Formats: sequence, structure tokens, C-alpha cells
Amino acid sequence: MSAAPDGPAPAPPDPASRSGRPWLRRLRGRPLGFLLLAVSIVLVLIPEVPGLHLLRLAGFDAYQGLAPRVRRSSPVVVVAIDEQSLKRYGQWPWPRSWLARLVTRVGETEPAAIGLAILMPERDRLSPARLPALIEGLDPDTARKLGAMPGNDQILAGALRAHHVVLAVVGDEGRGAVAPAGAPRQVPLRTFGPEPGPFVPAFGELLRNVAELDAAAAGLGLVSVDSEGGVVRRMPLLARVSGALLPALGLEMLRVAGGVPALVVRSTVRGVRQVAVGDLVIPTAPDSRVWLRYGRQDLTRFVSAVEVLDGRVDPDRLRGGLVLIGVTALGLAEYQATPLGDRMSGVEIHAEFLENVFDGALLSRPGLARWIEAAALLVAGLALVLAVPRLRARHSVMLLLLLVVAVVSLGLSAFLWRGLLLDAATPSLGLAVLFTVMLTLTLTEAESQRRALRRQIEQQREAAARLAGELEAARRIQMGTLPRPALAFPGERRFDLYALLEPAREVGGDLYDFFYLDEDHLFFMIGDVSGKGLPGSLFMAISKALYKSTALRRHGQVAAMMREADAEISRDNGEGLFVTVLAGILDARTGDLEYCIAGHEPPYLLPRGTRPLSRLQEGGGPPLCSVEGFPYTAARRRLEPGDTLCLITDGITEAANPAGELYGRARLEATLGELGALASAAEVAEAIRRDVSGFTGGAEPSDDIAVLVLRFVGSDRASGC
Repeated sequence: MSAAPDGPAPAPPDPASRSGRPWLRRLRGRPLGFLLLAVSIVLVLIPEVPGLHLLRLAGFDAYQGLAPRVRRSSPVVVVAIDEQSLKRYGQWPWPRSWLARLVTRVGETEPAAIGLAILMPERDRLSPARLPALIEGLDPDTARKLGAMPGNDQILAGALRAHHVVLAVVGDEGRGAVAPAGAPRQVPLRTFGPEPGPFVPAFGELLRNVAELDAAAAGLGLVSVDSEGGVVRRMPLLARVSGALLPALGLEMLRVAGGVPALVVRSTVRGVRQVAVGDLVIPTAPDSRVWLRYGRQDLTRFVSAVEVLDGRVDPDRLRGGLVLIGVTALGLAEYQATPLGDRMSGVEIHAEFLENVFDGALLSRPGLARWIEAAALLVAGLALVLAVPRLRARHSVMLLLLLVVAVVSLGLSAFLWRGLLLDAATPSLGLAVLFTVMLTLTLTEAESQRRALRRQIEQQREAAARLAGELEAARRIQMGTLPRPALAFPGERRFDLYALLEPAREVGGDLYDFFYLDEDHLFFMIGDVSGKGLPGSLFMAISKALYKSTALRRHGQVAAMMREADAEISRDNGEGLFVTVLAGILDARTGDLEYCIAGHEPPYLLPRGTRPLSRLQEGGGPPLCSVEGFPYTAARRRLEPGDTLCLITDGITEAANPAGELYGRARLEATLGELGALASAAEVAEAIRRDVSGFTGGAEPSDDIAVLVLRFVGSDRASGC
């Protein structure tokens, strides 16, 4: 929009002015502006326009990102069955007798209520009476004794009855799930006004726990939450399942904690207005949903289950509060995205709800909000329609920015001071569209003078975009040719291998490869082509393919591989490029290593135990394609179980920070020396990546970076296993 100096170019004589009606000229563009403004206001007043709805939600998320909730109270403690707990007590699911012990330990601290956010729809297969079917050859006497012991479900039910425990249930849409027998247990509700059932979310089926556990619990609570665009922003306090109304888990915990006989629901003909637990009143949307205001993830909210079972938790921390027990271990818990960009486990989201209730921090979006947004758009839009045709271009832009800032400030102020969700994104978008149309109409003639130049610029941009797309495609193809250990060696336990490559540009000249020569011999290599960018990447792909072909032909002869690969790669090397290579063959049974270094960085050996860090520098010669017919020789070394080889390219040691200082070998060796003997291959490689990244501090990389780490674990057959 940098056309004429500050305003539109002079317009040609208008027939309207010659006919004695100059007011038609003054209205140029405004009728269309009024029409667009009217359409924008209608779109703001419509609740769920698909694209605008997501924009509105993104604006609400931005509010929370700018001002996350600050915890003013800590009514909830999450007892987490986390990685530490699984490491101590074994894989999930645990026997329910262990859960009973966990519930009992928590209950001994006298919390106000316990929420068990774990679904147990089937009987425990680890109950004593069911063990004989799982253990072959068990003698009859032992089987009878096991059959006489109480079942794990019975033990857990006893623990639930002894304490104020609310069990989790899950609403299901009924797509493929097995419907439970009988109607769900009805939670006591008192309704004032029309029946709320037609307004609240409905589920076709209910996934609940074993009947014995449900009957023993003090209450049942839904753990189902809403995910809009993959983000959990709202939570229904009530839902209808098979004709029965069920409360959310946190709401039922509040009822049980307060000893309240029934929840109170107040509704009108438009839907639910509020849900009350004793004297605590929670306003809701007509469908019983509430908007959560999230705080940053706080580890002080959590207590590991292993600490509770070991008796290492201060009882005062749990006494009188609300305790949620749930699974948070990665791979077991269902993590949900939040408006802050964090991913939270389901049990933590319910903890957020309870903290919102105690802090009075729940957000709200009343029906009047849309009319406030429409009024703001009307006032600001009229200002644009009337002023843009009369102002210079830069003054028009300043007016638009001022109006958008005013709308955003209104929404942000309502959020900060009243917890109200006013949509500033949609009116701002409407103003931007309106401004664009008005300014375009005003600058039509100036735009016609720039049309030829604009076409040229657009062609240049398209060419740049095509080039960028081609480079990105080349990057994907190049990275796709590199093998991945998980796919190359599924189930392999004799060695641990990890590799990474980060090109300095879109594509690069570093390479690595690894594959089986046979079931016991692993071939691996790492290399660095002298060129960079597209030439280097093409030469890298050719070198990698030719070397792999040579390795497969010359099975078990590293030096012969190197000599033949040198000849093959040099044959069509018109650009005179060269490549440094380090190649090796590991016998996965014995740890015997044969390797050859062609001008590459010697590998580091991280031995197990107290032996010092060392480098393998024997064997090899100059880079490939640099000396014709060079007689490369190989070297041998036996790796002990636990020994780790670390192969790098010179992009690691030559990485530079903004001050021009190089990373260097000393810093690399210090990083490797700090790693424990039990560090995995991935941990070693990622430690190098992190340290290099921290050293460079965001400086533009000058060379590609590649790391290959091979840890010899040992052969089962060699050990007689």
C-alpha cells in the first residue's frame, strides 16, 4: 500500500460532478462499506459460524496466554501414579488391592473427599481366585486357598466404603462401545425450574466401573470434557446418560466433601442458569458448561503415589482438602491441550476446575456479550466508513490501529477485571476487512498505476515460493533416505543405536547409514561431504548409495569397502568434491569392532566403569576422492558390554557462537565426560545437541551437524541366555 505519497492519486473527472451532483462523488465506496459493516455485525451476532467460531476461541486463548490464572488457594492435591510410581511398583494396571492400599493411605490423612479418576469397568484379573487360571500347573490346595481369599475388587470396595471416595465414569457416544447392563446410578439432584435434561450434553452410553465398586463409592462423577479444535476450554457440570443426570467429577467431590444431600440445579426455559452445592453457587452456560481459566502447570499440585504408599507425605498437606488420584505417566494418561499451549492430563484438568471454583476464577460468556461486540463493531466500523475516504493512507492506518487497540483493550479489560469473555478477534477481523475494502476503493486509481510493477513482484514471489517449496521437498527427500533405528532394528537388544542430522541449510552434505550385513553383523558409517547446499546434498546422496552398495558386496571387509567406495565415488566426480567417512562393522555377539577412518573425525569411546574417555585413531587414510587408489587399512577393537562409541562430524566442534568462538573438542569431551556409564545412545546424542545449541545461542549454523552413537549391550547368545 505504498503507492502515492500519502493519499489517492487524482481521480479523472466524474460525470456526477459535471451534472451538478457532487454528493454522489463524496459517497464513493461508502454504500459498499455500510453493506459490509451490516454483514459483519450479523456474523458477530450468529453464535457458531464455523471459521469465526475458531477465531473467537483463539482470541479467548490469547487472553489466557497473556494473563494466566494465579493460584490463590490450594484446595486440591493430585496423587499421581507417575513414572516414579510405575518404576517402583511395576507396570499398569496395578492389582486393585494396591489401589485399596493407596486409597486407605490417603484416607488416613482425613481429606474432605477423594476423587478416584481411574475407570475400572472389568473385574481385576489379578484377584487371588482368578490366579489359578493364569498360572499353569498350580497345585489344587494352593488353588483352593487362593479361591478362599477375598477378591481385589472386594478389598478396594471396602476401602471405598471406609472413606469419602467419588469414582470416575465416562460418557460415551455409543460408537462401538459395549453398553453396560442396567441404568446408571442416579446422583441426588434437586431442580428448580424446567427439567435441565434437554439442555445439557447427552451421551448414548456410560462406561462405568464394576458394580461392586460403584455401589461402594460415595458418589459418581463424569470425567468427560469438551475438546473444541483439540483444546479443552470448557467442562460440562451435568450430562444426560440413559435418562439420568450425572455431575462432573469435581462437582460431585464438592457435594461429598460438604456432606450435601443433593445438588441444586436452577434452570429457565432457555437452559441451565446455575448449579449449587450447598451455599456454593456456580453460574453456568445454558448447557451447564463452564469456562476454565488455566494457570501455568504447577508441580507443587502433585504428590507421587509412591510417596503416599511409603508414608513420606505430610498428612497436613492432604488433611481437610480434596484429593484426586489419577494416572499421569506418559503413555498411559490421556493428555489434553489447553489454551496456554500446555498439555495436561485429565486428572489435572479436573484439579484446575476445583481451583477455579475455590478462587472464584471461572470465566463466563453471557448472552449479552455478542450484543456488546456488535455495538463495538458498529461504532468502530462507522468511524472507518466515514473517515477513510477523507484521510491520507497513513492516517487511515493509524485510525484502524487505534480502533483495533480499543476493541482489544475492551475485551482484555473485561477478562482481567470481571472474568468475562468478550470476543475482540472477530470485530477486529471485521474492521480489518472493512478497512481493506474502503482503502482499496479509495486508492483504485493509484493501484492501477502500480499494477505492472505489482505483477512483476508477484511473479518474483511465486518464483521464490516455488524455489522454497522445491528446497523443502529436497530436504524431506534427503532426510527420508536416512534410516531410523526403531525401524531398522525392531526388538534388537544387543546394541543401542541413535543418530541425528541437522543441515545448516535446507539440505546438507552430512550423512550417516546403518544396516545389518547379516543377523549378527551391524554396518554403520558417518560422513561429511566437502560441499554444502544442493551440490553437497546431491553428492551426499550419491556417496551414501554407492557406499551402501559397496558394503553389501564387500561383506565383512571394511578396508576393501573403503577402497572400492573411493573408486566408485571418484569415477563421476566432475566437481572435484571429496567426502570424509568413518565406517565400521560391529559383531553384535562378541563386541568385535572393525573400522576404517577416511579423513574423518576419530570416534570417541565412552567406556563402562572408571576407564577414561578415549578416541579410536588407528586405521584409515585421507578423505575419499582426494588421493587416487589410496590403500586404506582397517583397525580392530573389542567393545566390552556397556562401551559406547560416539561418532560426529566437524559441524559439532566448529559450531560458533555469536562472538565467533568455536565449540571445540575440549567442550565436547567435557560434555561426554559428564554422562554416566548407563546413558543410552539417545541420551548421549541429545546431550551433545543440547550443549551445542546452548553454546551457539541461536547463531546461524555454519556447517551441518551429524551425530551417531552406538552402545554395545552384549549378546544374549554370547551370555548363554
